[in-house]
Parts: sequence; structure tokens; C-alpha cells
Amino acid sequence: MAVTSVRLQSDLESQLDNLAQNFHRSKNWLINQAIREYIDKNQQETKRWEETLTALESVKKGQGFKEENVNLWLKSWGTDTEMQSPEL
Repeated sequence: MAVTSVRLQSDLESQLDNLAQNFHRSKNWLINQAIREYIDKNQQETKRWEETLTALESVKKGQGFKEENVNLWLKSWGTDTEMQSPEL
């Protein structure tokens, strides 16, 4: 395991101390958890952005669903005759 030093602002240090006591966890555990969650969130946002760019590129190429088909599909939700999602 690597060791990294971090300078915390005094208000963050006191809040971290409080959290560690409340959760019965070490400050080290809380910091690692926070960084892990930040990295996961950043990776998800990056993936969503890449998917958005891919979707926009496909729209530019004229690839997409016909509006009428999507509307029919959405109107069928929750009915006895719910339709399958439209296909390209």
C-alpha cells in the first residue's frame, strides 16, 4: 500500500475527526472511501459523456429512431399491449 501525505484545511480536519468518531472508522479509511467514491463517480461521468458524444455522432449520421415509433412505444407503457422498444 502506498503512502501519500495530504495537507487538510483545519475545518476539514475537525470534520474528518468527527466523522471518524461517529462511524467508528479511522480517518485513513474515510479518506480512502471518499477518494474511491470520487474516482468511481468521475469514471461514470466520463463514460456517460463518451456515450453522449457517440449518440450525437450517430444522430449526425442520420442514425436514430423514428419519432412516431418511439411515441407509440412510450404510449404503450403500462398497458396490456406494451410494445417492445423500437429498433433502428
